[in-house]
Amino acid sequence: MDINTAATGAFDQVTSSPLRLAVIVGSNREGRFAPVIRDWFLARAEGFGGFEVDVVDVAEADLPTALSFRPDEQVKAELAKVTHKLAGADAFVVLTPEYNHSYPAGLKSLIDWHGSEWHAKPIGFVSYGGLSGGLRSVEHLRQVFAELHAVTLRDTVSFHGPWGQFGEDGQHLDPEDSDTAAKAMLDKLTWWAHALRDAKSVRPFAA
Repeated sequence: MDINTAATGAFDQVTSSPLRLAVIVGSNREGRFAPVIRDWFLARAEGFGGFEVDVVDVAEADLPTALSFRPDEQVKAELAKVTHKLAGADAFVVLTPEYNHSYPAGLKSLIDWHGSEWHAKPIGFVSYGGLSGGLRSVEHLRQVFAELHAVTLRDTVSFHGPWGQFGEDGQHLDPEDSDTAAKAMLDKLTWWAHALRDAKSVRPFAA
């Protein structure tokens, strides 16, 4: 087998394997609404198909805001809960609320403890909050992820005042618009995830 044939075989294997999606739950606040948004989105992702989904919840990884190139054993144990999921992902969807016109500190800490795990991967957003629907958080996160060589999607899902949009059972009371927005985002995320993964299989990304 020559080099070109081997490369083609490896490329075909990459393109045919399922995409791995890491859904990042960005809030660790007491009494958070995040689980409702998480469950809603996971149901949409499952219904859309084509992804193997992992959940990365900042509330389940106690990462300090003080970064270190030599983390102690406790921090290494916390990183072990999440780093492999980020590294193995082909794409991300970040679920973020808006706190004081921006995103949560716990989410920034998760981002900052990692580097190459974000490189050349697409990121979609599901935001929620008050009047802005969390979109100010998203705009701030775009700048952060641009520095990390990630590709953020134009299409987003946002919930303005979500506390009145979901019933006690966690189901959306009027789902048509949000379901349409989620499908549009997942369509674009799928395209970018395949395109970037395929490109990296031919030419490794160098930051």
